[in-house]
Amino acid sequence: MRLSPVFLLSATDVSHFPTKAKTFDVPEIAFLGRSNVGKSSLINSLIGSKEAHVSSTPGRTRAINFFALHEGAGEKKKIRPTLIFADLPGYGYAKISRSISSEWPTFIEPYLANRETLALCICLVDTNIPPQPNDTQLITYLKQSQRPYLVVGTKSDRISGNVLSKSIAALKREHEVDEILPISAKTDAGIKTLWSRLMAVAED
Repeated sequence: MRLSPVFLLSATDVSHFPTKAKTFDVPEIAFLGRSNVGKSSLINSLIGSKEAHVSSTPGRTRAINFFALHEGAGEKKKIRPTLIFADLPGYGYAKISRSISSEWPTFIEPYLANRETLALCICLVDTNIPPQPNDTQLITYLKQSQRPYLVVGTKSDRISGNVLSKSIAALKREHEVDEILPISAKTDAGIKTLWSRLMAVAED
């Protein structure tokens, strides 16, 4: 199914979050991960658009950017969205990690803790580097808060075969998860599988 994206808004405060009247109370998918892990590139690959801005400077996304995904296009586009994507600010980039950390409690944690329409968190981890403690912290937080999540391994096109398998195994072990879906926004590897998981959420 092809979905047409519409940018809704950028939220830097809880009061900015889209209301049920605007989103028709449809499921939201949140994309979370370290700065420069490839969140915006993945979103653009999923929706076949450049709606999510990809910055050359890691950590530039300082708001939650919401996108509504509609069935159809143009005049045939359905008014009620099928899904809402939420692109969250990255974390862990040395030059701005302190300022990002200071912003997380003000509107990110309330979003993750209290957002009723949040149906699934996509946690992005980089398959090209060793497991990162702040990724583990995020995944642990989602487990403790009983938020549904899926761990996705980005940039899988840069390594292959046995090296990729070892990387995925290390990430599973360190983050204590049973599944990590390797994907590549560059080659679209794993994108179809990820889409099927997202559409299952929409259908629920």
